[in-house]
Amino acid sequence: MQLLSNSLTDQAPIGEKYAFAVKDADTHVALSSNINPHLAWKDAPSQTRSFAVVCHDPDCPSAGDDVNQEDREVPADLPRVDFYHWTLFDIPAGQSEILEGEHSSEVTAHGKNGPTAPQGLRHGKNDYTGWFAGDADMEGEYFGYDGPCPPWNDSIVHRYVFTVYALDVEQLPTEGDLSGAALVGLIRANALDSACITVSYTLNPRLAK
Repeated sequence: MQLLSNSLTDQAPIGEKYAFAVKDADTHVALSSNINPHLAWKDAPSQTRSFAVVCHDPDCPSAGDDVNQEDREVPADLPRVDFYHWTLFDIPAGQSEILEGEHSSEVTAHGKNGPTAPQGLRHGKNDYTGWFAGDADMEGEYFGYDGPCPPWNDSIVHRYVFTVYALDVEQLPTEGDLSGAALVGLIRANALDSACITVSYTLNPRLAK
């Protein structure tokens, strides 16, 4: 199985227009275009009954003590955890492409609606749901795609893994928990094959140089 993209190049930085935030000289970060990238796949198993797409960052800090703090950096040796940016599932077996900007074309304060997505697809919640909890300007349920926004003071460049899964079910048997972690567990349990593209992103000016 192969995953292709007109928007992404494997093992290269992701473009700023696909990110949730960009560097800003005065405020460290500013909101970006937040456009979902183009994805296309081929050579799926013949018994495939649906597809799912997942984007996750495996480099999220496991503790927030140093995150986005002036005159400090998140240490490179801090243990890292997954941060889910996108889960899209119940993609029909006959579909083999997601268009750029089809599911996200801006940052939506308080989150995009879900789980219903265009053309009968379904979105899970991404982890900005938890990240913005308690923020009056941004808190809400964040469904669908929201792109990279690593800590602006992280000492490592973050990776973003876009994966397409071929599944043996037409609809994922969800039971209420639509978090990325829960959905990925279900997706992997029903996966016949998968393919991925890994890109990178940083908001740390020192690393960007």
